[in-house]
Amino acid sequence: MNNPILENIRSRRSIRKYKETQITDEELSTVLEAGTYAPSGMGMQSPILVAVQDPGTKKQLIQMNAKIMGSDTNPYYGAPTLVLVFAPVDRNTYIEDGSCVLDTMMLAAHSIGLASCWIHREREMFASAEGKELMKKWGIPENFAGIGALALGYADCPLPQAPDRREGRVIRI
Repeated sequence: MNNPILENIRSRRSIRKYKETQITDEELSTVLEAGTYAPSGMGMQSPILVAVQDPGTKKQLIQMNAKIMGSDTNPYYGAPTLVLVFAPVDRNTYIEDGSCVLDTMMLAAHSIGLASCWIHREREMFASAEGKELMKKWGIPENFAGIGALALGYADCPLPQAPDRREGRVIRI
């Protein structure tokens, strides 16, 4: 069966090289709005999204993430916009809720011609003293944890094709 949503799912790929050009406010608002419509346990809508375009803050986040990774490279692949996702640890679905937000935003980004990549290590970043200080500065409650981030921008590389799907991953009973 073919339809635009299924085609978007089939063609979206993680992009690891971005143009320096910043995305538009309308594009960012569209992706963020999509994230607010992601499913969440009991419909609580508890995840918080933080869009970062400020160069100084981005530099700090890059350094924090790279340190955890044990690298001096940019873990966000030069994306001009980062979207951090936080969720309250007292919700037993906090990881799933934040993950749904990230996935929904990736699909929305692709549908409007933006590239994205799910970035990890935000849990460790925002468990640190430096991360907790940033959360406090941004008004994020102490009971929230970093779930992940979205590198977001315009691809500076050809869009990869999806590999063939592996057999034996679906069981029908």
